[in-house]
Amino acid sequence: MWWKHLPLKPNRHIHNDLLLLSSSTIMSCFDLFSSLSHFFIIFPSLSVIISVVFFFFFFKSSLPPPSSSKNLPRVYPIVGSYFSLLANWKRRIDWSADLIRNSPSATYLFHRPLGHCQVITGNPANVQHILKTHFANYEKGKVLKTTFRDILGDGIFNVVDGESWKFQRQVSSHEFNTRSLRKFVETVVDAELNERLLPLLAFAAKSRAVIDMQDVLHRFAFDNICKIAFGYDAEYLSPSLPQPRANFAEAFEDAVKISIERFLELFSVIWRIKRFFNVGSEKRLRVAISKVHEFAKKIVREKKRELSEKSSAAEDLLSRFLSSGHSDEDFVADIVISFILAGRDTTSAALTWYFWLLHKNPEVEAKVRVEIMEKSDAHAAGYDDVKEMVYTHASLCESMRFYPPVPLDTKEAVRDDVLEDGTVVKKGTRVTYHPYAMGRLEELWGKDWPEFKPERWLKAAEGGGEKWVFVGRDPFSYPVFQAGPRVCLGKEMAFLQMKRVVAGVLQRFKVVPAAQEGAEPLFDSYLTSKMQGGFPVRIEMRE
Repeated sequence: MWWKHLPLKPNRHIHNDLLLLSSSTIMSCFDLFSSLSHFFIIFPSLSVIISVVFFFFFFKSSLPPPSSSKNLPRVYPIVGSYFSLLANWKRRIDWSADLIRNSPSATYLFHRPLGHCQVITGNPANVQHILKTHFANYEKGKVLKTTFRDILGDGIFNVVDGESWKFQRQVSSHEFNTRSLRKFVETVVDAELNERLLPLLAFAAKSRAVIDMQDVLHRFAFDNICKIAFGYDAEYLSPSLPQPRANFAEAFEDAVKISIERFLELFSVIWRIKRFFNVGSEKRLRVAISKVHEFAKKIVREKKRELSEKSSAAEDLLSRFLSSGHSDEDFVADIVISFILAGRDTTSAALTWYFWLLHKNPEVEAKVRVEIMEKSDAHAAGYDDVKEMVYTHASLCESMRFYPPVPLDTKEAVRDDVLEDGTVVKKGTRVTYHPYAMGRLEELWGKDWPEFKPERWLKAAEGGGEKWVFVGRDPFSYPVFQAGPRVCLGKEMAFLQMKRVVAGVLQRFKVVPAAQEGAEPLFDSYLTSKMQGGFPVRIEMRE
């Protein structure tokens, strides 16, 4: 194999694993067991059985010897390697990336409880196998669909791959490729940028206040995607937030957060039982989802009436779907909610890490700003200008190499299979490809992979014309936007939006992290990449 073997620090002993056990997992268990106390009184034998299993799982110390491989997590009966995962929970993405880098084939098997295994890979050949050549064999799977069904329903990002997915993909692809939608997106982003984001940053600079740039960009993205998807202004970035609109945004946030926590539960039975008894987080989720779906259907009904009363062209995605004959309220609402989920976090996550990396690499920031000033007029960079910003585009790609908005993605095998590196995959096995780890593989990016270097995406133009020409990478080595039939529909629009924001911000402001100089933000991932605790910054006006 051509992959380099990188050593890992020895795994902690089981007692250390237990001491570092995720507090959220423990609290979730205690919350569940306390809420079911009356259930155990009715069924005492079941109570005894669960107590014994609980005792063995958390407190038993005399376990059989671990796996013989010193480079892989320790494997124990019943619980598999979950102790090692929980011991590294706060850095689980980096921990799993280290395991991939340590594997000769950039692939390893993670042992889940009750004898189940999960394949985790950073091998480009395997990624191509999963996302393209054997696409039909790797679906989102029942686990993901069940976990997110309450909020996403049968929308494109949650429906099990098949005829329904193909139909939604075809309809969505047609709309995303229209010039009119692209123009509408440009108008929406420019309005949100010039009327809200830039004035907010100007006020922060004048008042010398510390703001959470991660939260600001998240609100900015939420407003944008609501306008693009629903034609509805959520005003989430507005300082004077009307209460009804705040309720929708907050309900959506709660619904997504709790749905993601479901996926991270040690055992899915925990959230399933809480849902059955309508207690704890599942009770809050039911309330939040009710608000989201009620609001979505209300918007659908209003949009139908609006379209029937006037003959103006449909601009937002909802209007486009309705105008093309898709009138079922639940179906259309599910699709649009899926696009809101996809659009609200990805660009904001990418931009958050991008501004931090620019501050950390001032020479790159200087080059980006020179290009912005060269390509734009005296007032602002428009979309026609940012299209030509090749160095800025390369710097965004390089930033997402380090911090992809979606750090890993999981599929489920429909049938038995063998990956390109020889890894055997049984039917029903979860298979995860890991863009975060792949961006850190020396075999893919060279010995200088730790450097933030946009030039790795560029080459000199022939004939002495333009200074730089962008050189894209194999999408299976850089699957930040997925690849194959699942490639992101909004990729080009996302780049245009991000470059428009970067140009607008850097023309007038300097983003300076408020944390102690040299302090590294902690990477935190649920569904998308986050900075743990936010990104506190000071905004400085440029001369």
